[in-house]
Amino acid sequence: MDFTSDNAAGAAPEILEALARANGGTATSYGADEVTTRLQKRLSDVFEREIEVFPVVTGTAANALSLAALTPAHGGIVCHELAHVHLDECGAPEMFSGGAKLLTAGGAGAKVDPATFAAILDAYPAGVVHHVQPAALTLTQSTELGTVYSQAEIGALVEIARGRALHVHMDGARFANALVRLGCTPAEATWKAGIDIMSFGATKNGALAAEAVVVFNSDLAKDLAFRRKRAGHLLSKMRFLSAQLEAYLADDLWLRLARHANEMTDRLASGLREVAGTSLQTSPEANEIFVRLPSAAIRRLKEAGARFHPWPMPGDGAEGRTLRLVTSFQTAPEDVDRFLGILKS
Repeated sequence: MDFTSDNAAGAAPEILEALARANGGTATSYGADEVTTRLQKRLSDVFEREIEVFPVVTGTAANALSLAALTPAHGGIVCHELAHVHLDECGAPEMFSGGAKLLTAGGAGAKVDPATFAAILDAYPAGVVHHVQPAALTLTQSTELGTVYSQAEIGALVEIARGRALHVHMDGARFANALVRLGCTPAEATWKAGIDIMSFGATKNGALAAEAVVVFNSDLAKDLAFRRKRAGHLLSKMRFLSAQLEAYLADDLWLRLARHANEMTDRLASGLREVAGTSLQTSPEANEIFVRLPSAAIRRLKEAGARFHPWPMPGDGAEGRTLRLVTSFQTAPEDVDRFLGILKS
C-alpha cells in the first residue's frame, strides 16, 4: 500500500530488457548511436511531424533546459503558483536561463487561469526597460493536483500567449497519464494545440531514468545541443538513455502503463467517495488523489503499513488532514482494496 509517489515504483520489465539488449557489443558515443537515431524517428512518428529530441536523465534538466531555450536572462516565465518549476526545482530554471524571473499565476485545480495570465502580461508591458519581459508560459500536464488541461483550455492560454509573442512549454512529467484521460493523439495534445517545446517524461511511468526535451519549433533547437552539454546531460553512453525511451514507446507501452495507473486512481477515488468523513479536494483526472481524512483514519492506515504523504491544504485541522495518494503502473488492485477496506472498517 505505497501511495507516496509514482517515483517509488520500479522500472517496467520491457524497459529493463531493452537496457540489457543495448548492453551488447559497442556503440558510438554521445548520441551518435543507432538507438538514439531510431528514437528521433520514433518520436517524430508519435507526434506526426519532424521534431528535435534531446534525451536527458532528469525532469529538472528537461524543464530547465526547455525554459532556458525560450527565455532570455531578462525574461519572465509565467507558471502556476503550484507548478513544479516554481516549488520543486531548486531554482534550476532561473540558473539555466541566466536569471529569468518566474511569474506565478493562480487558478483552480493548479491550472493557470486565463484572466490572471492576461493580468500578469499587462503588469509587465512590452518594451519597458524597468520590467522583465514575459517570454514564456509553462503548463504542467497533468497538473500538480492531478487535474488535466483540456485542449480548449490550452488553446485559450496559447491565444493569450501569442498575443504577446510568448512561447509555450509543457511540463509533461505525467504526460502519458493526461493523454490517456484526454483520449486524443499526442500531436493534438501538444503542437497542434500550440505547444512549442515540451518535457517528455518517462521516469514516473516505468523508466529507470529517462526524460527528453521534445522541440516542435525547430528554431528553438539551435542552441539546445550546447545547453545540454554545458548542463552535464550529454551522456557519453547515450544509447542506454535512448533505449529506455524507445522501449517506452514500443507497442504503446507508455500508454498501457499510464492507463493502469489511472484506472487504479479511479478505483481508489470511487471507493473513497463511499467512505464517511472523507473529502476529495479535487476531481482526480490522472493518477493523483488529494483527499482529506479524519485523523483517526490516518492513524489506522499508518498502523496497517500504508504509505502516503501529507499535503496540507486550506481547511485542514486537528480533526482531519489532506493526503496525497499517487498510483503507478505497479499499483495492484489488491492494495487499493485493502487500503479502502481499512477505511471502511
